[in-house]
Formats: sequence, C-alpha cells, structure tokens
Amino acid sequence: MKAWPTAAGILLLICEQLRTVQPRDFSMKDIILLHPSTTPHPGGFKCFTCEDAADNYQCNRWAPDVFCPKGTKYCYTLHMMDDRGGSVSVTKRCATLENCQLTGCVNVTHNSYQMCTSCCEGNICNIMVPRNDSSAVFSSTSPLVSSGGGLHPAGLLYSIIVGWSCLHWTCWNRTS
Repeated sequence: MKAWPTAAGILLLICEQLRTVQPRDFSMKDIILLHPSTTPHPGGFKCFTCEDAADNYQCNRWAPDVFCPKGTKYCYTLHMMDDRGGSVSVTKRCATLENCQLTGCVNVTHNSYQMCTSCCEGNICNIMVPRNDSSAVFSSTSPLVSSGGGLHPAGLLYSIIVGWSCLHWTCWNRTS
C-alpha cells in the first residue's frame, strides 16, 4: 500500500519536468525579442539569413541581426531535404523580385534530395522552411501588377524567358 504514494509522487515529478521542456522552434514572441526593430531606412526590414545551415533551428538561432539592403524587398529560403524529409541544408537571405521568380520544389536525381524554395514579403517572414509544393510559394503583400494594368517589368521578363524555354524544350524534344 505504501508503494502507491511513492509511485504517484514520481509520476508528478515526471509530469512537472515534461512541462518545462521547450520546443526547438521559435515563437513570434521569441523572434521579436531576438530581433528588435528600428529601421535604418524607410521600408527597412530583416530576414533570417544563413548559408547551408544544418536545419531551420540552427539557421534561425544563429542568423545575424541586420537589415536587408535597400535594393531588396523579399526574404528567400532554400531548403534541401533527404528522401525521408529530413533537413540536409537551409539557406536564407534577403532577395529581389528577380531572385523570387522561381519557387517550388524539384527533385535532385543524382542524390535523391528534394529542394524547395520560397519567398515572402515582410519583416522576418521566413521563419519556416518550405517542405512541399504547398509551402514552397512566393507570398507578397503588395501587388506585382502595375497600376497601368500591365505586368511588372520583371514579371514580363520572366514570362518571356519561361515561354522561350518551353518553346525551346518542345523544339528540342521533337528533334531528339
């Protein structure tokens, strides 16, 4: 009979220890505390920035706290995963619209890796990494179409390049 109170006490201690365990990822409150913001220029913003980090946690944890250059407007993320979805490397940086034209996931056949890229607009918006086509997107808070109804010049250039590539690929396919 005396074993029951002892077992209950041990279980309570274990439960209390489990409550104090913290997750590995950051909350928005943590990010705001780690990256306070006073902009050096109008429209200034920050992105998590790292090169070939082991995983998202390592990237976000050791990202330098600096503002993006004036010519950039977006945060870019490249996430490489093994065939089981585990992180191989994470690269994050500030980017221009031209750097963000091709987002999505591709399979790298020679090593069975999958690479997913995404871009977002906003202060430290690249907290997460893309893991599939649903999260490997270009999210923008401002329209990419000019008020004149036409495409933004970068979007027009992108359309021309993609169109030419598809035409070239189709022609190449016919001759093979």
